[in-house]
Formats: sequence, structure tokens, C-alpha cells
Amino acid sequence: MLADLANDLKLLIRSRHPVISIETADEQRAIELVHRVAHELDRPLFEWSSTMGLVRRRPTPSTGPVAGTESIRHAFAFVHDASECSIYLFRDMAEFLKDAVVARKMRDIHTVFAREGSTLILVDTHATLPESVRRLAAPFDVKWPCTEELEKTVRDAFQEARLLYKVTTDLSKRQVEQLVQSLRGLTVGEAFRVVSAALYDDYKLTTDDLPRIIESKRAILASSGVLEAIPVDVNIDDIGGLSRLKAWLARRRGGFSTKAAEFGLSPPRGILLLGVQGGGKSLCAKAVAADWGMPLLRLDPGVLYQRFVGESEGRLRQALSQAETMAPVILWIDEIEKAFASASSASADGGLSQRMFGTLLGWMQEHRHAVFIVATANDVSALPPELLRKGRFDEVFFVDLPGPAAREAILGIHLKRRNRDPAKFSLGRLSMVADGFSGAELEQVVVSALYSAFSQGGELTDAVLEAEIKGTKPLSVLMSERMEELRDWASGRCVPAD
Repeated sequence: MLADLANDLKLLIRSRHPVISIETADEQRAIELVHRVAHELDRPLFEWSSTMGLVRRRPTPSTGPVAGTESIRHAFAFVHDASECSIYLFRDMAEFLKDAVVARKMRDIHTVFAREGSTLILVDTHATLPESVRRLAAPFDVKWPCTEELEKTVRDAFQEARLLYKVTTDLSKRQVEQLVQSLRGLTVGEAFRVVSAALYDDYKLTTDDLPRIIESKRAILASSGVLEAIPVDVNIDDIGGLSRLKAWLARRRGGFSTKAAEFGLSPPRGILLLGVQGGGKSLCAKAVAADWGMPLLRLDPGVLYQRFVGESEGRLRQALSQAETMAPVILWIDEIEKAFASASSASADGGLSQRMFGTLLGWMQEHRHAVFIVATANDVSALPPELLRKGRFDEVFFVDLPGPAAREAILGIHLKRRNRDPAKFSLGRLSMVADGFSGAELEQVVVSALYSAFSQGGELTDAVLEAEIKGTKPLSVLMSERMEELRDWASGRCVPAD
């Protein structure tokens, strides 16, 4: 993988691209790649950051920065006037390029380098370059570490630990592959630290470390604030009703397999679940992941929007790229209307919503990775119409309030989950009393009834459950007009989930 990336980057440099832009969360990997390419091309390499100034890295490394180049303006002046055909690596330039003088100087460098053959490589972690500069730079994607790189990282972590301590491992080749698979979506540095932590805990690397490694990965993803690895602790039978949706998912269960591809099938792309709050839409995402045996990632649209121009689009692209790396995976976009509501109308965000929405739509249309999207929405009126067009999703389902049979099943599921025998309750009658209740509201009925029985020193009975049902005002009563509007819109446009 690194060899292929090096060849691609060398091709850009040899093609005399004056400026190359690398946007990546794995800064160290990008820097190592540039150093490797400079060595293979036998080019002088200079590296600049705001903390160290411009330092010569090869062929003869300097002991300190070039005099006076701590300032970005002075560093650019040196680069502009240098006569030697070199590679210049500059870190974190997005913010500096908002300065009109710095941006102008970079355009001047672009002109000089196009003529003389030097290359300026800009490495940024998240921020996006200003539009005036971005059009001059050839984008280069260093991608996320592949399986081979992560396997080498595991070996490196083990070898380093073995030099310091007496460490052992009993992992088979298949178990190592499973370990490496669990590390996908992390940078090389993150993967190294996760494996090292597992080794230094008990000086062993065994199958018992896999849950810990997965939990560490979940914490790292959560700290990024964009993607979150969700534990899959349910199965498809934990959802009452939704028979049509379940049947649809069952037919596509093997859609990502080699056998399906040989049969001539394209992998399933995703579903959009519209419907009332508490109807089980979010639970479906977990159930799909459990039923298909795939990891579940949650993309929180609310944390995509950042303060600085360009950062939001960069975070979205990073999240989608990370999901591709971790494929096969279920990507759950919860309450998708929150992120793109203003994309369908004039807004005060300077067109950010439209750009974000365009990025997502383009990716949904073009990606060829084993990423199945489960998007949920409560307010269909806030969704841009382009999102609902056929081809974006394989199907659009409407999740309505559960019917009598589904309510009975849901009550039974929650009673059984709390160590109660559903056969001892009159679930048919209770489900009729609970007409208009959502699945989430039925769960709270069981929870509240248990608290009532516990506080009274008694056992849970039909009477206690019925009292809780009658004492609850469901959303179907509190928001009846809005729900009827939603049903009217979905009629003829969506497939009923049940």
C-alpha cells in the first residue's frame, strides 16, 4: 500500500505539479511518505512548521532552521528565491493561507515552481485550504492504513515490547487477521498504541485482548466527535413488528458476499427510515448490524459543523473515508434532517449546508465500498427532495406506530428482557389498551410498572401495567396533527415497514 502511494506521489511530482495538498488525520504517515518519496527521487527535502521553522531534512540534515524562516512569510520568501529543485513540506497551512499576503506569495511560488520543477507539499489534518489556493493544488489522498500496514504495526508493537519485557502470544494466523480487522479505521500510530497497551497490561497478546482493543478503538473514534462505534447488543428478533422491513433485510443479508457478486448482484447501498419518534428506527440500525454480522458506526450530523470555513466539509469527507476503510460496515446516520435541513432552501450559513449535502450525495452515488447506510429521519418536510430520489437509497420505509400484534410482541420482548414470563400476562388485552403507543413508550410502560410494583412491595401484574398505560399520554395524542401529516405524506411515497 505505501509503495503504491509512493509511486502515485512520485508521478505527481515528476509531472511537475507545483503544489500538492494532502489532507489527512494521519499526519505522521503522510510525512513519512513524503520523506520516502524524496529519498527515492533523490531530491533535497525541506520541512516547515510554525514551531520549528524551515529545516533541511536531506540529503544532509541541518541541525536547526534556516535563519529567519520561523515566520511563514519569511519561509515563503526563502522558498520563492531558492534555485535548487527541491521538495518543500509545509504543515498546517490552511490557517496561514487566510492571510492575503501569504496566499499571494504562494501563488507566486506556484508560478516559479511550475517553471523550475520544485514541489510544495501542504499537509493539513482537518482544515480545508481556501478556495483561491485549493484550485492551484493537486489533491493527494494518503488513505487509511491497509490490512498489510496494520499487520506490520501489530508485529512492530510486539517486537518493541519484546525488547523491553518478556511478552508472549498464542494468537493463530486467523486470530491475528481478526485482530487486524478490528484495528481498521485507526491511524498507524493509534493502532500501535492500542496494541501496546494490551501487551503491557499483562505482557501477553491473546484472544482475551480483542474486546479491550475494540473498546479502545471505540473510545478513539468517539473522541474524534464524528464517527462512533456502537456496540451491537440486540438482534432482529428484539424488534416487534416491522415485518416488511425484516423480510427486505433478510433477502439482502448475503448481498456483500463474493457469491452474490458472482450471481450478478450489486451490493445493497442503504435504506432511509422515516417515521414517528420512538417507532424503532434507531433500533433497526443495531439489528441490521447484528443480523448481517457487520460493525455499526454512527455518524452524528450535529458535530460535523465547525467554526472555521472548510472544516465541516473536511470532517465529513474524513468520516466517509474512515467508514470505507472499515468496510464492510453499517453506517448509521441518525436524524439526517438535522444536518441538511437548510440545504433545500436559502440559509444564513453561506451555503455550507448545500456543500455538505452535495458531498454526501456525491459519495452515496459514487462509492463502491461495502458500506450500507441506515439513515433515520423524523421530520420529512425538512429533507431536501434530492435525498429522496430513487437511487440514493435502495428503499424508503415508513415506520408507523405499531399495530395490535406488534404492540403485543413488543410488550412481550420487554417483559422477557426483565426476567418476566410474557405468558403470565394478558398481552392481547394490554396491547388494545395501549392503542397509539410507540415501541419506546411501551418499553417505558413496562419500566414504570416495575418501579410501581417494586415501591408497593408487590409483583408486576396486568393491573399495574394497565394503570401505567392509562396514566400515559402518548405522542400520538400530544402530536396527533403532525403524525397525520406525516402519514399523509408517506402514503404512496414510502413502503410501509409493517
